[in-house]
Amino acid sequence: MPSAQKLVRPAEVDVRATSKVLSTIKEMIADGKIAPGGKFPPERELAKQLKVNRATLRQVMKLLELMGVITQRVGDGTYLSANSDSIMKVPLEMMVLIDDIPASDLFETRMIVEPELASRAATRATSEDMAALRQTIIKLERSRTQLERVEADAAFHGAIYIAGGNRICRLLFQSIHRLLLVGMTKTVPRVDIERPLGAHKKIYAAIRDRNADEAKRLMLDHIMDAAAGLQDSKKTGAAPRA
Repeated sequence: MPSAQKLVRPAEVDVRATSKVLSTIKEMIADGKIAPGGKFPPERELAKQLKVNRATLRQVMKLLELMGVITQRVGDGTYLSANSDSIMKVPLEMMVLIDDIPASDLFETRMIVEPELASRAATRATSEDMAALRQTIIKLERSRTQLERVEADAAFHGAIYIAGGNRICRLLFQSIHRLLLVGMTKTVPRVDIERPLGAHKKIYAAIRDRNADEAKRLMLDHIMDAAAGLQDSKKTGAAPRA
């Protein structure tokens, strides 16, 4: 995920303006005006072309950067992602960000599939997979900012998806998990790290010990706990148990 000091809240972005920017980007790609990895026109010129003010454009572009569609380089400019997968994921992520897909649906989908992926990881994980999992736990322990925590958490689950050995599930759930984490970051500035860290360590131990049933159970418990925490935070304003 891009390093940004502030994550954009969906409510802060004009959905019509966002749609206009997305449509223009698609047109630019289709017309060959900009290729993956290519540079956008300067902000002033692009705002004029889109007929939106520069403040609105900045918010939209921050959102697109968060989604991985673009990269903004200070003192250089804005570039379209060289990864076509990031561009293709925009419709799903946009629907979530404007609340067309509730978090409860995303969590339910994770509960159906992710425990099975953890179970498969326990039987399929290589030494390289285990090293990657250990590294994500270290990163979570050392995280000092909200964004660092989100990145470490997403990396842990991403490593399990890889170890599970199913490429379709990996691509799908990396996107879904990141969307949920981004949603959580807008609720509170900082949350207690011990709960998710403890869950990650237990899941890691089960996978290391090749205990597929335990890895499956622990992953389900972890997702259910995170879902309950998010619901509690929406009702009370307390910190979600990510």
